[in-house]
Amino acid sequence: MSCIRQGDDEACGELSLDQLLSFHRAMLLIRAMEERLGELVAAGEVPGAVHLSIGQEAVAVGVCAHLSDDDWIASTHRGHGHFLAKGGSPSAMASEVLGRASGSCGGKGGSMHVADIERGMLGANGIVGGGIGIAVGAAWSMQLAGNDRVAVAFFGDGGANQGVVAEALNLAALWKLPLLLVCENNGYSEFSRSDAVTAGGIAERAHPFGVPSVRIDGNDVVQVWRAAREAVGRSRRGEGPTFIEALTYRHRGHVETEKSFLSRAYRTDDEVEQWQARDPIPRFAAQLAERGVERAKLAELAESVDAEVARVWIDAIARPEPDRRAAFSQMID
Repeated sequence: MSCIRQGDDEACGELSLDQLLSFHRAMLLIRAMEERLGELVAAGEVPGAVHLSIGQEAVAVGVCAHLSDDDWIASTHRGHGHFLAKGGSPSAMASEVLGRASGSCGGKGGSMHVADIERGMLGANGIVGGGIGIAVGAAWSMQLAGNDRVAVAFFGDGGANQGVVAEALNLAALWKLPLLLVCENNGYSEFSRSDAVTAGGIAERAHPFGVPSVRIDGNDVVQVWRAAREAVGRSRRGEGPTFIEALTYRHRGHVETEKSFLSRAYRTDDEVEQWQARDPIPRFAAQLAERGVERAKLAELAESVDAEVARVWIDAIARPEPDRRAAFSQMID
């Protein structure tokens, strides 16, 4: 973690205090949005399946901190955090998840397909690994256009076992595409432990293709930021792709309703508690406090986020559903 000096915008020459606080606020926003979403799922207010990224916020925030609206990302079925970290509107996301006409996709996509093309969010994807090929195509288009934009593919450890990963590494290495492959390894492929379905190290899969790779603590937002800075910088300089494996953990189930159909638990309470002790948000807050940021300021920041999120969901619930005729209209001309 970079050191922070009270009253000084410098953070060991890397990050300003304002940047660090923006990371903290972004993680708080993702967490609060998803916690409220979980409550709405339990109340039967949300159509379709919902997969929360609670516990994984540092990966989305650390990577997307280096991206502008002109850079593109492709996400997973657990994509709310990526959407918000990329600058997507909380109101548009809430409306989309609830199937409202004011949603980012007009209420047609739902939780697993949040997207915002104007913000460079090409969409979450219900198909495991489905966003990887999309990101490769986006990276190729950027290269053909001759600009310094980059594309990022987020996927999980389950997605890492899809054949498209090898295809993406092969093409990206051959053509030196401006591509960042980010594996959010949360230790589980749905309900199966990763070590039961995944052979070898995921980060090492990039080595035969000559693609630089790194395994990092995905619950440390600054460590994620540093790894992404190097990777994005390489791509912008035309030096090709990078593979990042970020070790993290989801505090909630694979899907919010899983207890209604699972006959037995697939992880222990002790395991969950051990990972919750490494929660990226209180962990980062403690680091900020140790380095001079007043706890009152952190509490004020959390309260402001909670108030914003409460307003967002209240407003979204009150929004109208799409007209039936909208089912036959295109979202993009």
